[in-house]
Formats: sequence, structure tokens, C-alpha cells
Amino acid sequence: MIWFAEWVIEGYSVRQLIRISRRGIWKIKQIINHWLNQKVPDLAIDFTRLAYLIFDGTYFKHQNCFLLLLDGLNGKAVDYRYRIRENYITAHEIFQTAKNSGANPEAITIDGNTSVIRALKAIWPNIIIQRCLTHIQRQGLSWLRRYPKTEAAKELRKIFLNIFGIESFQQRDEFLSIILAWEKHYGQLVKSLPSSDKVFGDLQRARSLLFNAWPDMFHYLDNRKIASTTNLIEGYFSTVKGRYRQHHGLSKINRPKYLAWYIYLKNKY
Repeated sequence: MIWFAEWVIEGYSVRQLIRISRRGIWKIKQIINHWLNQKVPDLAIDFTRLAYLIFDGTYFKHQNCFLLLLDGLNGKAVDYRYRIRENYITAHEIFQTAKNSGANPEAITIDGNTSVIRALKAIWPNIIIQRCLTHIQRQGLSWLRRYPKTEAAKELRKIFLNIFGIESFQQRDEFLSIILAWEKHYGQLVKSLPSSDKVFGDLQRARSLLFNAWPDMFHYLDNRKIASTTNLIEGYFSTVKGRYRQHHGLSKINRPKYLAWYIYLKNKY
């Protein structure tokens, strides 16, 4: 198992394992194929102790989506799915499974996917939903372009750039007052622009994003155990994708098996 674990978690190649273990290529491949096709043990999770969660998904080569629910305090996986896409059904399934196992979390940090929000409210109506500040900023700046032409877009871009660094209620209130001042000055004008125009439509989307998100942007100020971003899970995704890419010969059919073993071994070690 140790060589298989090194192959999964550390991304060691067969050639590297041959050198480290002093075993032949046939033996190393036999070990990998044997464990890869074994049933992965259940994750050892005490669901009753889960209080702060993080949820997000990522795609492998624009194909299936890897959805992951993390314990926001220790960074360990709680549950996962490897499906065609991120949608209400899959999110609801993950949250329902956690609830059936005894989970009653206080808060969760997500990217803002509306289907995920609906699933959360269906399972835990009173859960605090923290919107990921990184996703808000990244999407807003994408819609506004690096060098916007209109004054409304230029000023809104400044607001998105200042989303981070808010560490007190006073800073939050000052930030919100800037948003309201922008809306008073530019709101009606932006809403009146033709949405069929790509640039104007994206400006309207950036405005809507900010106003829909801000009520759930600063829950972390009330409780520092609530993650303000999904960066912890983004780091998890980055690592597992990097390890997976190191195994160039791993077939697509073995990808779910690899992910299942990665999650189990990552939690264990």
C-alpha cells in the first residue's frame, strides 16, 4: 500500500517508484493496478462535529465535474462526487447525505452557484451562506475588463478591487456606503443601457453580481471560523489535478477511482 499511496498522493511516476522501492516495473504496475481496483474504504468522518464547510466544483479537461465538500476547519474531505456537471441534484445529494449522517453545520462558503444555494436552503434552511470573495472579485473584474471605457465601469472596477482587506464592521460599512453611492450616481444609467451590447451587458451583470452578493459577503466578520473564500478547496483542486496530470497513462475510466483513492489517502495521511 505504501508505494500505491506515494503514487496517488505524491504523484510519483512508475520510474521513480522503481528507483525508490528497488522493485521491478512489473511489480510496481501490479501494485498500482491491484489497489486502484479495490473498493475504497469509507471516509472516517464524525458528521455531528461539522460546523463550518466549504463547497465547490472543478472540471477535468472541460469534461466531468469533481464536486467536493470540505471541513473548513481542518481541510479534510467530507464528501465528493464525480459527475457530468455541477447542478442542484448532485449538490442536494451531497448535502442530504451529510445531513442523514448527522451533520448540522452553522455555515458554508460557496462560489454563489444558484442551484447550490437552492440545494443548501432545501436541506439546511437556517445555514449561513458565505459567498466566496475571490469568486466575486474574479468574475466582476472579468466582466468589467482590465481597461473599461465608461466612468461607471471604471468606478465599479475600483469597488471590486477593494473587496479584500475588510477586517472590521467599520470597514464593511464604509465599503457598503461606496457601493450605494455608486448606485445612486450610476445605477439608473447602467440599467438603461442596451443589454444586447456585450460590453454594456457585462457591466449590468457585474452590477447585479455585486448587489446580489453583498448581503452574504461579510458573515466572516461575525465569526472568524467562517472562511471568506473557497481558496482552501481551490488549493485542494490544484494539487489533485497536478498529481493526476503526472500520471499521463492513466485512462479516463480510472479517473474516478484515482480521485476516490486520493481523497481517502489525503484524509488519512
